[in-house]
Amino acid sequence: MTDKPVTLAAIIGAHGVAGEVRLKLFGEGVESLKCHQGFDVAGARLTLQSVRPGPNGAVARFAEIGDRSAAEALRGTELAVPRSALPPLGEGEYYHADLIGLPCISSDGDALGAIVAVENFGAGDIIEVERPPVEGKKGKRFMAPMHAVTLEADRAIIDSAFVE
Repeated sequence: MTDKPVTLAAIIGAHGVAGEVRLKLFGEGVESLKCHQGFDVAGARLTLQSVRPGPNGAVARFAEIGDRSAAEALRGTELAVPRSALPPLGEGEYYHADLIGLPCISSDGDALGAIVAVENFGAGDIIEVERPPVEGKKGKRFMAPMHAVTLEADRAIIDSAFVE
């Protein structure tokens, strides 16, 4: 497993006038952020002082952000940690970041492409697969529900019934 950065949240705007920021969370709630003391952002360090549930995700205070203008300037900033900083997983568990880039094959053995995204619209995880490019054109994409996918250490196998 590489130590690529894993995005846990993104700053979506300011909260109040004292420098707090609103966060869109990509992990399991505010607890996924609390275990990290800070985040490296564009060559600087943001030191987490507090985080709590808030509108559309969470509200956080960082030591280096002192006013609303500084908070607004960070809109769109991703808060990421190295993959090695995440807690270990149990049997059958996975981080979405570990799936991105895995090759996919059908249960019949046909190469389908590679996983480019993992989404969850409320009914469970869905993987997005991009087919290989054809004649210089970018490959088309399709989605498959995770329950139709078997994950192995180095690839994903998609039940042929879920392939377009």
